[in-house]
Amino acid sequence: MTTSDDAAPATHSPWKGGWHHTARRLESPNHGPRPVAASAVDLIVVHSISLPPGEYGTGAVQQLFTNTLDWDAHPYYQGIRGLQVSSHFFIDRAGVAWQFVDCDLRAWHAGQSFYRGRAQCNDDSIGIELEGLEGLGFEAAQYQTLAWLCRDIAQRYPIGHVAGHEHIAPGRKQDPGPGFDWADLQNALGWPLQSFPLVTHPTALPLR
Repeated sequence: MTTSDDAAPATHSPWKGGWHHTARRLESPNHGPRPVAASAVDLIVVHSISLPPGEYGTGAVQQLFTNTLDWDAHPYYQGIRGLQVSSHFFIDRAGVAWQFVDCDLRAWHAGQSFYRGRAQCNDDSIGIELEGLEGLGFEAAQYQTLAWLCRDIAQRYPIGHVAGHEHIAPGRKQDPGPGFDWADLQNALGWPLQSFPLVTHPTALPLR
């Protein structure tokens, strides 16, 4: 079990292949190989999701990613009936991390997308979903887990960029939205400002 309080990165490698050993493993069938011609995995994409929207701890996100969601359990689900998606990771409101797809494989989280001069971001990115509603805030425990998870991912992959779904699919997606604190994540990681889409500091202007 992974929480923000008791799951700091291990001193040895936290990876077994593309699986993080402290995340709860729940395998999704929604994945595929990364294209042979794809560039190195250098992007982390941050998303937000809750099912039904605004309701937390229902287990429905895990069910969606494993194709076990009861489409008749809530009226909202009729609009996404049959959807087959996944993310590499999901961080719930308590900071518990779940992993659905081996990070060496291509999860289905980004859709039609374009970032850092390349299209089809699923091919060379790792997707992390935060339990939440776009535009609203997230819990401190989620930021803590997200930060150490990003650090661990960067131990295994040449991460150069972190962006939201809204940045790689502008106009189509709005998550994680204005409630997500990019400056908090950048400060926690200490990575260059240029790695992030927009970070505002008291002594620095936004990149764009």
